[in-house]
Formats: sequence, C-alpha cells, structure tokens
Amino acid sequence: MNISITHEPAEQTFTVVGQDAELTYARPESGVVDFQHTYVDESLRGQGIGDQLAKQALEWARHEQLRVRTSCRFMAAYVSRHKAQYEDLLDG
Repeated sequence: MNISITHEPAEQTFTVVGQDAELTYARPESGVVDFQHTYVDESLRGQGIGDQLAKQALEWARHEQLRVRTSCRFMAAYVSRHKAQYEDLLDG
C-alpha cells in the first residue's frame, strides 16, 4: 500500500495522510524520544502501515540524533525484529 506519512512535531505524532493511523511519542528528556503508542485502524491492519510508521519515526530519531525508548509494545517488537538496524539508537 502506497501511503504518505506526515510528522506533526507540535502534536508529537506521525500520521498517515487520509487514514486512521498514527504513532505518538514523548520527549521525556533532552536527547531522548519515547515512542508510546501506535494505532492502525482495524480495517488497515496487516498491510504494513505500522511498519512504515515505525521506520519513518526511527529514521527521524536517527537524523535528530535522539536516543530511543519504546514504551509502545508494537515499537518494541519492531525494533527487536530489526535489532541490527536500530540497536545503536536504543536508550539503555
């Protein structure tokens, strides 16, 4: 599925344009981002949308040189599945 993702820093979210899907985060301290919740509407699940949100958010964190926490179970599982790619970003 071809989707467009926007980053809304003021709302601390990554959202899929025109779809009910988002990834929210917090900035608990300087230099750290905590990905807290991923939501993809049930009708959209299984199409890789959550993975695309995760990938874009993690690329943003890398670009911003942020340490990553994953309070969100989906994000924790995604990072675990792609550990070699994202291990250097993890906070702790």
